[in-house]
Amino acid sequence: MSQVNQPKHYQGEGGMTALDVIEAFELNFCLGNALKYILRCENKENKIQDLEKAIWYLQHEVRKHGRDS
Repeated sequence: MSQVNQPKHYQGEGGMTALDVIEAFELNFCLGNALKYILRCENKENKIQDLEKAIWYLQHEVRKHGRDS
């Protein structure tokens, strides 16, 4: 398995990747990135940092739609 294309933290249950889910649900850039950070955070060194990145992308998506929180 390539460390560039499919490192271990990219694989989820049943071999699904975040990209598989993002494409299946046709998520846009911000929602896709938020989901990616959420799905991979348990396998990364700094879980909090990845969750904060997910929050940033979600907040950006909210701002895009005119509901700044």
